[in-house]
Amino acid sequence: MLDHPTRDAGFGVYVHWPFCASKCPYCDFNSHVRRAPVDEARFARALAREIAHMAALAPGRTVTSIFLGGGTPSLMAPATVGHVLDAIAGAWSVAPDAEITIEANPTSVEAERFRGYRAAGVNRVSLGVQALVEADLRALGRMHTADEAMAAVKLAAASFERVSFDLIYARPGQTPAAWRAELNEAIDRAADHLSLYQLAIEPGTAFHALHKAGKLLAPDPDTARDLWDVTQDTCATRGLHPYEVSNHARPGAECRHNLVYWRYGEYAVAGPGAHGRLVTAGGRIAFSTERHPETWAARVEADGHAIVEEERLSAGAEGDEFLLMGLRLREGISPERYRALSGRSLDPRRVASLLEAGFVERRSNGHLAVTSEGFPLLDSVVADLAA
Repeated sequence: MLDHPTRDAGFGVYVHWPFCASKCPYCDFNSHVRRAPVDEARFARALAREIAHMAALAPGRTVTSIFLGGGTPSLMAPATVGHVLDAIAGAWSVAPDAEITIEANPTSVEAERFRGYRAAGVNRVSLGVQALVEADLRALGRMHTADEAMAAVKLAAASFERVSFDLIYARPGQTPAAWRAELNEAIDRAADHLSLYQLAIEPGTAFHALHKAGKLLAPDPDTARDLWDVTQDTCATRGLHPYEVSNHARPGAECRHNLVYWRYGEYAVAGPGAHGRLVTAGGRIAFSTERHPETWAARVEADGHAIVEEERLSAGAEGDEFLLMGLRLREGISPERYRALSGRSLDPRRVASLLEAGFVERRSNGHLAVTSEGFPLLDSVVADLAA
């Protein structure tokens, strides 16, 4: 394996399954609804071919985590998941304790597949619960009820060592008191890991069109900040520490795959519209694959891969990405690693200004970390340090 400053951050493999039963109105991910049955065998073969191509670009790695995302990868049959995991194991060494996650929607049909996924090698599930309020679930376009979601969580806990689920807050009309009650209910009935996201109105989504037309009102900035504070206070009180800006976990339950991203490790990808980072003899490369599923499959069948964009990152770009990803973490970043990647040191005057404002702090290990006061202003903090 080639040496690089973030070599110890791990090596992940991300597999994108782009199909969904329906398109949620807030979602801007590369997801597609197909009325006819998906040819799983074709896509499984294409995923295996693209994985083999990634292994040729990054040979000799040891896989520390695998993430099956989407879309809705829990629409895959367990046999398809097994085929994909076998392809990864054939391309690289897989660490005995590798974290292998599948995203799932908590409908009863998909939950019944959990035992099959576990037999295929999956050891962690991330459930897209999104809300525990029935009216909000309908508004978010979700196809499950709150009771179905909690039943899926219970069933997942019986099949997997580790369970996480997502909730969206700052929903239209949501109050801090209502969110605190909902979040406490989730922690009472839930898992050792929660991903808690503020609702974002993304361009190109149905919500964006409604918002632009004045038919969807997002919380004002003060209410959004109150909801953020409730999130942090409630999770801290209940023992789920905020190890990343939107992710909370009990000690030892952090998502190891996402830590590869945030610590700026390497990750190979397979599937439509996936973005990867690999270190080659020519430097770190950023790349992405064809977004349209059937076009992606045809490209892989013809060429062995469907990479459509590839860029060798400059030292400055690597440094910027390292800051952008690493400062999301409570542990912060190593200034020495930043210097090794970017070829320059952080501006001491900018660091001093942010320290004085209370937006960043120095840790005992020398890391520079964003504080609780700085996290709501994270984008500005990163931009200031990167300037």
